[in-house]
Amino acid sequence: MAYRETEKMRLRKAAARQRIAECTYQCVAEGGFRNAKITRIAQLAGVATGSIYRHFESKEDLFAEIFRIATQREIDKVVESLATPGSAIERLEKALQQFAERALKGPVMAWSLIAEPVDPKVEEERLAYRKAYADLFEQAIREGIKEGCIPDQNARQSSTCLVGAIAESLVGPLSPTQNEQATTTATDNNDPLANTIIRFCIQGLTGTRR
Repeated sequence: MAYRETEKMRLRKAAARQRIAECTYQCVAEGGFRNAKITRIAQLAGVATGSIYRHFESKEDLFAEIFRIATQREIDKVVESLATPGSAIERLEKALQQFAERALKGPVMAWSLIAEPVDPKVEEERLAYRKAYADLFEQAIREGIKEGCIPDQNARQSSTCLVGAIAESLVGPLSPTQNEQATTTATDNNDPLANTIIRFCIQGLTGTRR
């Protein structure tokens, strides 16, 4: 008779997998992917090291899932900002501010998502992450063109320029050698770096100073 997994067993496995993912996320948030050691994750999750590979085929698969979870949280925040009332420019400003301020308040995780050297599977997720932002910004730019608050332009190219500009602007401040300073300066909601990034991006879109 073939073995049939019970509902109770499925729930236990799902709970263990969730616990492993949560502990991995914690480790990445504290020290990046490089410092998220399987032995430490297993210890935090209360499981044997080998049991992690019953839930994830490899460390790379585990890290790729954590990257997806972390980036989805950030993307959701930008989606919320773009869905607020106001013109397309006002909504884009809010989204860019959300992106920059959340990154500066959580520099270790932000560095891990934006620039930390990672395995190829995780790098694939990073490319998808950047594309997701570009898609959101592209839609907002198209809406702005229709509204007349953004000059006619190639919305796709402009959206990828926004993603590149904000990511590149944050690489230095988020780097491991500077993240302590970034955390301190980010306590002010009017952080000058975030404001500079926003002004640059909006000026690039509209051709006018803000």
